[in-house]
Amino acid sequence: MEEGHLPVLLDEVIEMLAPAPGSLHIDTTLGGGGHTERILEAANPDGRLLGLDADPAAITRVEARLRPRFGDRLVLRQANFGDLATVAPAAGFAAVDGCLFDLGLSSFQLADTDRGFGFRAGGPLDMRFDTSRGVPAAELLSTLDAAELTAVFRRYGEEPKAPRIARAIVEARRVAPVTTAEELAALVERVVPPNPRLRRRTHPATRVFQALRIAVNQELEALQAGLAAALDLLRPGGRLVVLSYHSLEDRIVKRFFQAERRGCVCAPEVPICVCGRNPRLRLVTNPSITPSDAEIAANPRARSARLRAAERLAA
Repeated sequence: MEEGHLPVLLDEVIEMLAPAPGSLHIDTTLGGGGHTERILEAANPDGRLLGLDADPAAITRVEARLRPRFGDRLVLRQANFGDLATVAPAAGFAAVDGCLFDLGLSSFQLADTDRGFGFRAGGPLDMRFDTSRGVPAAELLSTLDAAELTAVFRRYGEEPKAPRIARAIVEARRVAPVTTAEELAALVERVVPPNPRLRRRTHPATRVFQALRIAVNQELEALQAGLAAALDLLRPGGRLVVLSYHSLEDRIVKRFFQAERRGCVCAPEVPICVCGRNPRLRLVTNPSITPSDAEIAANPRARSARLRAAERLAA
């Protein structure tokens, strides 16, 4: 495994997906390729995998590391998983045995000093996975008014001090725009300093950075589209596995699984089903799976991970 990259809940993901010779899988979030590598190993000698990532650096990295070992069993596409419905069939993966979503940031992105994903690495506030699409985070901070910034921080970061932080950003940009991760982290820490009497494991700016990244990349909208597409691509018995890292993502996944497990969407007062909608998923994990203390000690990034898996029912 490449230094600095530790795939989260790796054994559990492989157990849930159960790759086998001849199987077809999709890894919608390549990152460092750790999950992809293990899936292809388990699917020897002829199982194939389609790997997607919106970040071109991830495609380049995985291409260099895994192509020599797996050849044409590995199919790579630079694409957002929100476009899965069109990208997968075009790549020859119209019916698959498993689909993995490992949401959030990779360790490589957190260490990227050119896009400002994290306050520790710093750098210009871009935060786009694909820098050829969308607008950078610095532009949002420069153009949105206080009410709009408050809405972003509340909706995508669940930040309780959102109004105070938003006003401080608007006030600060009257002098100079906030353009780097270091500047934003320092501003938030001044406005919402940590309580010295409380043990705090996260930086005060964590929620703000999360909110900006999600807004810039439209991650929640892409997740909803990606889950729906993945379900349509799964063969009966195929598995959908999702790793989420915060409540906003996990809530979407949980509700999607529940809705597709239930099937019927008729109002409760209707005595018999008239919608004709059948259940399409069976829960495999109930409740969700979380990392062990040993994994968290080895990989602190895994601390907030939550794995949910479901199986496609026959039509």
